[in-house]
Parts: sequence; structure tokens; C-alpha cells
Amino acid sequence: MNTSYIFLATGFEEIEALTVLDVMRRAGMDVKTVSIAEDHTVVGAHGLAVKADLIYDKTDFITPEWLILPGGMPGAEHLSKFAPLNSLLLNQAQSGKIAAICASPAVVLAPLGLLDGKEATCYPGFEKQMPNAIHRDAQVIALDRLITANGPSAALRFALAIVANSMGESVAQEVGSAMLFYPRTLNFYF
Repeated sequence: MNTSYIFLATGFEEIEALTVLDVMRRAGMDVKTVSIAEDHTVVGAHGLAVKADLIYDKTDFITPEWLILPGGMPGAEHLSKFAPLNSLLLNQAQSGKIAAICASPAVVLAPLGLLDGKEATCYPGFEKQMPNAIHRDAQVIALDRLITANGPSAALRFALAIVANSMGESVAQEVGSAMLFYPRTLNFYF
């Protein structure tokens, strides 16, 4: 299993980034946080300072499994304006996996054309920024190589959908159950 990366920009939504990081690590996945700035410390939308594992400009992204984009404002806007990340996302979309939550599907992925003709969800009010996507009003939409979610309350489901995609539903169920999350199924294909 290759390394997955969660990208952090000033103003990121803390619960969306840290929940995904925690759940993926509980599942035994190799996942790293990446600051798109020149400093390891990134301050989230609610003032929480997080020390990223890596700095974008000093990281070689060789065949990543997942590129993961938390939302939050202005975090999503900062991610969308970071040209090297846009190039990486376009390359990843050819055969890799991408996950985005909250504002990021609309603010980061849609302008790159990565949602065109695909079912997706986003934070309510951002739907108009993804006119070529097939918008669904759901917490999580999980496709084979694209997972989107609508906001902070969906962070755990979003993370478990990533785990289910990579490691199978039984592993996601095991991780979720250990966290006292008991859905009958982790079928996120709404």
C-alpha cells in the first residue's frame, strides 16, 4: 500500500483533517500530513496549530494512494491557489485516488474539471461552484477513485469510506466499531 497525503493550508477545517488522519492510522494505512507552506506548523480555521509531517516543496509524491483535501475556509481557497498541488491532482486523477470534503470538492476539484460528469457532494451553498458535477445531497459519495463529503459532521464516515475503499469494508467496520460507530453497512454509494 502506497503512502496517502492529507494537504494542510492555513484555515483548514481541523476535524476533517485530523479525523481522517486518525482513522487511517488506526486502520494501519501509511498517511502523512503535508503543509503547502514553507513551515511545518499550519493553523486551522479555529486556531488549532498542527505540525505537519511534511512540507510540500520537500516531498516526492511517487505513486500516492490517496490525495486528501480537507475543507474549511480559507483553507480550501489556499489549496485551490497552490499550482503545484493542482498539477499533482490532475496527474493523480489519471489513475489514482482523490478524496475531498466540505468546500474542497467545489473550490479545489471542480475548477480542475475533476468532478465533471461525476456524482459528488460538498458543503451546502457551494453546489453552484461545481456545475458540471452531478450534485447529491448526501454526507458522503464514494466512487471507485473519488470520495467526496459535505462537511465536518461527515468526517468519520468520510474517513471510513477511504479505509473501506483501500482495505475493504471488514477493516473499516472493525475500525469503526472500535470507535463505537455501528452502522449496519459502510455502503457510501448513495
